[in-house]
Amino acid sequence: MITAEHKMEYYQALLDKKSEYEGIFYVGVKTTGVFCRPTCPARKPKYENCEFYETAQEALLASFRPCQRCRPLSHPNHVSPVVQKLVEAVETYPEKRWKEQDFDELDIDASTARRQFKKRFGMTFVEYARARRMGLAFKQIRSGHAVIDAQLSSGYESGSGFRDAFSRIMGAAPAKSADSRILRAAWIDTRLGPMVAIADEEALYLLEFVDRRGLEREVERLRQRTKSAIIPGVTAPIRSIEQELTAYFDGSLSVFTTPLHLIGSPFQKSVWAQLVQIPPGETRSYSGLAGALGKPKAFRAVAQANGANQLALVIPCHRVINASGDLGGYGGGLTRKSWLLQHEKQFLSNQRQH
Repeated sequence: MITAEHKMEYYQALLDKKSEYEGIFYVGVKTTGVFCRPTCPARKPKYENCEFYETAQEALLASFRPCQRCRPLSHPNHVSPVVQKLVEAVETYPEKRWKEQDFDELDIDASTARRQFKKRFGMTFVEYARARRMGLAFKQIRSGHAVIDAQLSSGYESGSGFRDAFSRIMGAAPAKSADSRILRAAWIDTRLGPMVAIADEEALYLLEFVDRRGLEREVERLRQRTKSAIIPGVTAPIRSIEQELTAYFDGSLSVFTTPLHLIGSPFQKSVWAQLVQIPPGETRSYSGLAGALGKPKAFRAVAQANGANQLALVIPCHRVINASGDLGGYGGGLTRKSWLLQHEKQFLSNQRQH
């Protein structure tokens, strides 16, 4: 994880075009939609318009495309002609799903492409192409979502374009090996906007708002950690959480019972266990949680574990605020966080009246 201190260090390296930072970070420029190497000759963006990534794959998943000036994925001094040719092919048709015959048409051996990409970028060519495709799909979802924000108060209605983009994100062909795992992903419309639910037949793995920043990286990380193919579909846990979300937003449910599959370190799981114990209508501070865990100085680690939660609402990270009383951060946005806390306070008030 890139800290605030590293971001300032990387930004200064970008301004100074320090070659020693080549391969250490990439910078995504929000105003242009491209990502660059530290030594890019282009005019330098303002700090607030920069997002920093440790790998090219992370930048691609965040919907940034390679800069045409510094060529972060195909710079002549760093990569072979095979890699350059494939990167250019992906940029020509970024939504294309690559098959063996496509390599033949370019007169490139698929195994050579896989090996060279893995050595240079830490990911195979297919992973690169998928990351680029996922980034584009999430960008489409976010662009459309911004247009209909005003409709959230009266109920979210998703368009077919969003669902098409969603299918492109999740549409991964299952691996051929007999022991491969398949996770299903479903789009769930809620009062506060659409959410993505990912589960197998036994438990829920992920529940997030589709416009959460970094969601594409969360999905890819989940795919890699579980060694799973994630494809559109519905399972019993997904049906369960959809029903519970409806009841939650209607104000008739406050505790979720859908089975969960938690992926995290022992410390992260201990923090999430504390989150579940926060009653609806109440909040805790990061330092308060750290104290409850018997590690009063670990409030920064608690905050990081809170942010790593992949099960929004179910594990109520929105109930954690700053010690000052300020809302603090929230992956789904502070407007949603404020609404959720008020909604739960109203639920608690109604329960007391009855």
